[in-house]
Amino acid sequence: MVTFPFPLLPPPPPNRALTQSYISSWMMPPIEVLTRYGLLPLYFGHIQIIGLENLPRNGSLILAPTHRSRWDSLIVPYAAGRHRTGRHIRFMVSQDEVRGIQGWFIQRLGGFPIDPKQPTIASLRHGVNLLHNGEILVIFPEGNIYRQSLVKPLRQGLARLAIQSEMTKPGLGLQIVPIGLTYSDPVPRWRSRVRVNIGQPLNVADYVHTSNPYALKESAKQLTAHLHSVLQSLVPSTSIVP
Repeated sequence: MVTFPFPLLPPPPPNRALTQSYISSWMMPPIEVLTRYGLLPLYFGHIQIIGLENLPRNGSLILAPTHRSRWDSLIVPYAAGRHRTGRHIRFMVSQDEVRGIQGWFIQRLGGFPIDPKQPTIASLRHGVNLLHNGEILVIFPEGNIYRQSLVKPLRQGLARLAIQSEMTKPGLGLQIVPIGLTYSDPVPRWRSRVRVNIGQPLNVADYVHTSNPYALKESAKQLTAHLHSVLQSLVPSTSIVP
């Protein structure tokens, strides 16, 4: 979703306060209950979750789902949120999504904005800080919503952010968890069915072999290509969910 040029950003200052996103202690609990036990089960006919054994319960994680609907931002926490891992998840979202009343909620529920065309150093560093602190960060690598089942070319921002996070904190053990989301209808409607297919995590350290900026660009390309291949294997060739 985000892109930034190599060489990588300098390491973030130690003990920097995380001021760009937070979880509202009074807002999150009732919303979690409402969506998990009310809104989603009532609206959708069936939500199938495959591969829960692939979801790490600890350590820094990037969840990398396909992006098929605005419902994705509720489906991902439903399938891989706090009730599964014991931790809240954070979202990297485009600036357009944090405007108005929607933005007011997003910024209090762990979301923080970024301009995908011209990301600021502060936003990128905030993402790195979250991962250095062992958080779970959701990034939709396709960038936009696509209704087709075919996985679109991925933006390299996720891979670059992941590599920077691992490089600037050796031994972080950052993992990327690919998630294939499929709806029975291109535009989800009342009683549509949903399939959430969680793939095996990718170890970012496997793609970090050098600090050479040119080699790192190639590593980001390789990681992006591998992630694309895995995501495509997690969704059916058609958008039909049985």
